Amino acid sequence: MKLVNIDKVQYRSVNNQVQIGLVAALAILSLVFGQLMIHFFGVKSLAGVESTGNFHLNFTGFMLAIMTCIFFIRNLRQKPTFYEVYYVWQLKQLQNKIYRKLKSVQQAAKDNNRDALVILSFYYQSLALVYNLDNNTLTMSNVNNELAKLQQCIDAAGFTIDVDEFTPEMLQAF
Repeated sequence: MKLVNIDKVQYRSVNNQVQIGLVAALAILSLVFGQLMIHFFGVKSLAGVESTGNFHLNFTGFMLAIMTCIFFIRNLRQKPTFYEVYYVWQLKQLQNKIYRKLKSVQQAAKDNNRDALVILSFYYQSLALVYNLDNNTLTMSNVNNELAKLQQCIDAAGFTIDVDEFTPEMLQAF
């Protein structure tokens, strides 16, 4: 995966629309599907009894709403408007994979393993990109410090590292 420059304003706008749309769609569809399930398959309320035992139908309606939202997301992610949101989502997933192996990658980087240095370079630069897009200024200084330390290690080892060299398959060695 290559790092791509993303228009922050457009990303934030589309991301907010997607999040609000998903929450609204999930809430509305859950209610609609739940009520339809109760209407067709539910127990009618009895006088003097509070519970009708339709929880499983409400839950089924919620699950149908989730499946419907997933279906729409899978189809919308291919649209050019949602490219940035989908790209950042994939980037965050990749960062999570790297984070799970971060200790072993950092140990290998101390031993001047070139692939480990490439992975760390990609990881910290991708973190900086995502933090900038998400306005996460609190941890940005930590990422910049880690990038500076990493650059010192790369220079001391005599390597020239380009983040475009990174491939997710490099993680398999760690």
